[in-house]
Amino acid sequence: MIRLKNVSKIYPGNIVGLQNVNLHIRPGEFVSIVGQSGTGKTTLVKLLISEERPSSGQIVIGGWDISLVRSSEVPLLRRQIGVVFQDFKLLPKKTVYENVAFALEVAGVRSSRIRAIVPQALKIVGLTDKVDRYPRQISGGEQQRVVIARSLVHRPKIIVADEPTGNLDSINTWEIIDLLRRINGFGTTVVLVTHNREVVNSLQRRVITIDRGLVVSDVEEGKYVL
Repeated sequence: MIRLKNVSKIYPGNIVGLQNVNLHIRPGEFVSIVGQSGTGKTTLVKLLISEERPSSGQIVIGGWDISLVRSSEVPLLRRQIGVVFQDFKLLPKKTVYENVAFALEVAGVRSSRIRAIVPQALKIVGLTDKVDRYPRQISGGEQQRVVIARSLVHRPKIIVADEPTGNLDSINTWEIIDLLRRINGFGTTVVLVTHNREVVNSLQRRVITIDRGLVVSDVEEGKYVL
């Protein structure tokens, strides 16, 4: 599903983002990527969604070498990889329904298809009663659920969640993690990037630890030990 082969990312000034990273994430896995701030987690996310290109090495996702992806192909790639960030990036003047629908509208999906897909996505995240609310009218946890619904509308095979609970309280944190677990149960590969030790240890799934741009640990049913 996701394979990194000798991937390095060196920023201007010889700043190391990642060094010779080799990873294989299998279809349907739930993997936590952990490490302290500035260790390379965010660089990895940017490489997976083609926001950055590797300085060397190869990144293959679903048989597609995204190391060589053309700029014109990036939107298509991002429809296959749902992305959930810490900051919600919702459009404040659009309702919950409209925010989710917008992801399909910009992809040129016909209106009848949008009307079929959006309610399904909102049902999965438990927001069928909030479709007409604006972002300012719902809680932070609900806003993050809107983001997750938006990431699901293209039915991606992979969800990359970059610190998705970073702005949430404890109750909302666990609701989001439970939602990601349910989505993983549908067969979707989930890559969770986080520094939340308690969350990672509760999952009892594979844990990949990055330190100074290197993969220093890769453990099935592991724990966050740094």
